[in-house]
Amino acid sequence: MKDIPAIYGSKVFNDSVMRQRLPKDTYKALRRTIKTGVPLDLELANIVASAMKDWAVENGATHFTHWFQPMTGVTAEKHESFISLIGDGKIIMEFSGKELVIGEPDASSFPSGGLRSTFEARGYTAWDPTANPFIKDKTLFIPCFFFSYSGEALDKKTPLIRSIDAINNAALRVLRLFGTKASRVITTVGAEQEYFLVDAKTLEKRPDLKYCGRTLIGAKPPKGQEMDDHYFGSLSGRVAAFMQELDEELWKLGIPAKTKHNEAAPAQFELACTYSDANSANDSNQIIMMMMKDVAKRHGLVCLLHEKPFAGVNGSGKHNNWSLATDTGINLFEPGETPGENAQFLLFLSAVIKAVDEHQDLLRLSAASAGNDLRLGANEAPPAIISMFIGEELQAILDSIENHSKYTSSGREEIRICSSVLPALPKDSTDRNRTSPFAFTGNKFEFRMLGSAFSISGPNIILNTIVADVLTEFAETLEKAEDFEAALNELIADTIRKHKRIIFNGNNYSEEWTKEAERRGLLNLKSTVDALPYFVHPKNIELFKKHGVFSESEIFSRYEILLENYIKTVNIEALTLIEMVNKGVIPSMISYETHVAKAASLMKSIDEGLSVKAEVKLLNKITALGDDIYESLGELESHMSKVGEFEDRLELARFYHENVLTAMKKVREAVDKLEVIMAKDFWAYPDYGQILFGIE
Repeated sequence: MKDIPAIYGSKVFNDSVMRQRLPKDTYKALRRTIKTGVPLDLELANIVASAMKDWAVENGATHFTHWFQPMTGVTAEKHESFISLIGDGKIIMEFSGKELVIGEPDASSFPSGGLRSTFEARGYTAWDPTANPFIKDKTLFIPCFFFSYSGEALDKKTPLIRSIDAINNAALRVLRLFGTKASRVITTVGAEQEYFLVDAKTLEKRPDLKYCGRTLIGAKPPKGQEMDDHYFGSLSGRVAAFMQELDEELWKLGIPAKTKHNEAAPAQFELACTYSDANSANDSNQIIMMMMKDVAKRHGLVCLLHEKPFAGVNGSGKHNNWSLATDTGINLFEPGETPGENAQFLLFLSAVIKAVDEHQDLLRLSAASAGNDLRLGANEAPPAIISMFIGEELQAILDSIENHSKYTSSGREEIRICSSVLPALPKDSTDRNRTSPFAFTGNKFEFRMLGSAFSISGPNIILNTIVADVLTEFAETLEKAEDFEAALNELIADTIRKHKRIIFNGNNYSEEWTKEAERRGLLNLKSTVDALPYFVHPKNIELFKKHGVFSESEIFSRYEILLENYIKTVNIEALTLIEMVNKGVIPSMISYETHVAKAASLMKSIDEGLSVKAEVKLLNKITALGDDIYESLGELESHMSKVGEFEDRLELARFYHENVLTAMKKVREAVDKLEVIMAKDFWAYPDYGQILFGIE
């Protein structure tokens, strides 16, 4: 058995390694850079780079890469060796401060959303000294920012850091009014990652899973997740071995993988880490997704991170647990024993309530994608309507504040179980509402709408910014108050009164809630195409500019990229479906028709009196479904022939949403009906039963 404390962080150039390997003055200067943002001069950077290289080479590294997060949703890397020629065919291993601090990858092929012309290729990567370098595949990975020649952010990390700074500044303004000793407010995040595992050999026979990450056809198997027997069930040997290796690889990289279990759907699983600051959590989640795919390959598996790989069973989400803490160790969303008397907590809670209500549009679009459209609101994930769950106790407290009435706590309740050996257990102040998109869960908020493949940077950028905006407004109000306590009480009560419509503690899956949400005036942005235009609404542009998170050009670039991603995703899926039907489904159908017809003909040739009613009925069913497939496929192909006619990208996205996806659904319905009556040996593709239960 491996010594876990010994291997934990062994592949990370962390604070402990820096302290050991750097001269004392250099270490202090680097810590000052990390803490305050003071630039590190080149002479000191050379010392850091040399120590980093020596450590990396000792641990088997031969290359380094500036590892960054372009707006593709995945990470990017260009590897450079440490070798440097010194003449006579000799080399030395060398790494300079300049190479550490800044790089210049070709930026021409990364999405920019119009921030630069295609022929303008220059882009820069810059070392993020607050994130620890690490070793993977004999390469030193250096976490970096990515920006254009003219200085615009081309990545997901830069605006995340800006949003972290924005909420720190706003929260400190409020906390100073309470006499805090804190010097920094830290955004803390914990991401729960859901995923599917399928057999690699089986996936190779499914073009839709290879190209799209989800099945475009596939009839429901006799058994899915109806028995609820997979959720938290025993891990199969193959999956357990994968998870064990994954844990060890993540621990070596200093990622605190904590929880693993079977999820609700067959072949679905979850991994969760302990909490860390938002920047580290974002980097870690990107590494987790990389490592899941790498480790799966070594076990003959493929890790699927699509939001809805299989129709008829639960899709995969990513739950983003968000909170704020001071550098003195205080969680600002910790209610304490008497939350009704905790004015600081109630003010920060009110800020979140107001922020979520006023910026439903931004939170919704932060979880928008073609894949997530297939998952949201399908009784497995929250609906597209943003609301907040806070629980009965907090609801009662807020009601009393709004009504200026006295709140009387019933005291901390206990759960008593009929057992003589188990003592009474303290009862949490809130239950868990698994249907809520944004739920308070004791001392944090769980944003449950994200799709499995999402970078958590986007939702956290928006959460940080909208709450920073409200806290800034609160600070401005309270700083001018003559009577702080009276102003504070009135501010909390007024906020609750104006924004309580966003609070809903019931079943978000119910039809009644949809009607109630409409009555309350809440947004119901059902699709990505409905949500994305809100990104470039004037009020949202002004919000991001005000807090220095995005410039106007950076906002429009991201809007264009998100639209383009949606269009390209659906386009690839449509072309894949057409190919699968033409090259697999129809030939399979014809082969089976021929087989059945020959069987019937042979029977008649042997004895005219033999009945072939079953064969004829089967042929009639097959041919009828064949007609349906040809008709729906023709409709899809007709729509696809028109996509080049659109100049406006939003109109094209709407066309894909309303026409292409609708036609794809019709094709699938006909194909899935055909699959049910086809002989297994004649069907071109592995079925759902083989895929979902192939690794048990």
